[in-house]
Amino acid sequence: MCRLMTPMLEEVLKGYPLYSQDGKGKDAVCRAVFALGSVRWFILEGETEGDDTILFGIVVGLMEDEYGYISLNELSEVELDLTAQGLGKLQIRQQTNLQPIPLCKLNDQRLQRFLARFED
Repeated sequence: MCRLMTPMLEEVLKGYPLYSQDGKGKDAVCRAVFALGSVRWFILEGETEGDDTILFGIVVGLMEDEYGYISLNELSEVELDLTAQGLGKLQIRQQTNLQPIPLCKLNDQRLQRFLARFED
């Protein structure tokens, strides 16, 4: 089992398979958030495919903020080696205190700037 697939993640994804929030825009419900430094993945939906879970959401903090799909197995393998700086190896972690919430209500300026690009 993937290290990021927790009972909590399984529970919040129930009833939110891929494509279940199509067309909802900023009113789509964020089910989970993963982070590594200033990079954040806002997960909207996901479903199991074989021994992996494919997620759909928004990533902010990389070269370009964007909607996209991500493999939970691949996400769990990302590691940032900062041992030379005395910080050890950092891995992506799930934000544990998040309750499902519409994207428009999340207090994240970069996310809100990204969502504003799609307003009429």
